[in-house]
Amino acid sequence: MVLSLDISEVNHSLFRWINDLGKEFPFLNPAFVFIAEYMVVLLALTVLVYWFTRDKDNRMMILCASIAFICAFAIGKISGVFHSNYQPFYELNDVNTLVHKEKDNSFPSDHTMLFFTYCFTFWLFKRGWSMLWVWLAVLVGISRIWVGVHYPLDVFTGIWISLASATFIYVIVPKRSVTQSIIQLYEKYESKFLFKRTMKNKSKNV
Repeated sequence: MVLSLDISEVNHSLFRWINDLGKEFPFLNPAFVFIAEYMVVLLALTVLVYWFTRDKDNRMMILCASIAFICAFAIGKISGVFHSNYQPFYELNDVNTLVHKEKDNSFPSDHTMLFFTYCFTFWLFKRGWSMLWVWLAVLVGISRIWVGVHYPLDVFTGIWISLASATFIYVIVPKRSVTQSIIQLYEKYESKFLFKRTMKNKSKNV
């Protein structure tokens, strides 16, 4: 009981510290709103670019990241059954609320799980400069606290679930023959589709 109270106090105190930065440095608020809400567009475009390079390693990476996110999302929903809390701007007073959200369970952070499963998987496959993706995911997690829609505990839990899911999938999935078969099957139909489109375009030009 005492431990749970201590965790709650730390959670609220850390939230206040990060969220109040938006009051001290209001000129940074538009940037954090953009990161919190719209950086997901950059992630989606990156996933598409990696996939349509038609490189087998890139496609394996995207497939693993997608499976990892599904696993993380499922674990997150199960976790939400055992612990739940509303967004900070519904539970606390004087929150620097920069993004409108409907009242629901914010534990754990879905946004954080989305970014960390994909970005950490990018690093597992490519290493090196791909660590920048992990730092971007960290920035997204902080931004969700900054704009007032998540507690630090929501974000930290999302990170740990994502890291565990991404690591497990990275170790298990690429080695499975069924995974290679799925990609080969997709590429087979993709090639047929592209061949048909090319032939149609040629016939029209003739």
